[in-house]
Amino acid sequence: MIELKQVEKAYNTGAVVFKALKGVSLNIDRGEYVAIVGPSGSGKSTLMNLIGCLDVPSAGQYLLEGRDVAKLSSNQLADIRNKKIGFVFQAFNLLPYATAFENVEVPLLFARVPAKKRRERIVEVLNRVGLGDKLANKPTELSGGEMQRVAIARSLANEPEIILADEPTGNLDTASGGAIIKLFDELSAQGKTIVMITHDVNIAKRAPTVIKIRDGLIETNGHLL
Repeated sequence: MIELKQVEKAYNTGAVVFKALKGVSLNIDRGEYVAIVGPSGSGKSTLMNLIGCLDVPSAGQYLLEGRDVAKLSSNQLADIRNKKIGFVFQAFNLLPYATAFENVEVPLLFARVPAKKRRERIVEVLNRVGLGDKLANKPTELSGGEMQRVAIARSLANEPEIILADEPTGNLDTASGGAIIKLFDELSAQGKTIVMITHDVNIAKRAPTVIKIRDGLIETNGHLL
């Protein structure tokens, strides 16, 4: 489903060119659950941005379901980000003055889903993450774990095949983080393709496949933690 071939990503910082990725090759199958680990500055967030079609490689090739991402238009990439990929971030990225219902509604509005179907879908995914009684609550009225559950519900709104999670437990206490990882385990069991960045080795161990990246290169690819 996800195939990277000798992918490089370079950034121009004035007179200096910084290579964040230096020839990364990997394959992620449909329904696979993968954790990406590595120290700060290793290139794992850059790799996540490329997989999520938020950026394109400087060299090499990224094929998503056989399609060369670098050859897609901005509209095609936006459509992939909205419908095929669900994003979950460490900082939740919720609209602060919007309710849980309204936050989950955002990707459905972009997808122009009719109002009745939107409501049905929002209620369904919030129930799925255990927040069916919190539809009218704003982020300030929710705990950190509940905010991340809203973010996960939002990522599921358009029924994406791929979930990309960047440090999804980074701002949570141990108990809340454990509940969120259990939710990802359930999504994996339901057939979602999950790619998760984490610095927590104990969380990474939950994934059947672990990719360790260092200095822009894949150091290990398997379950070696």
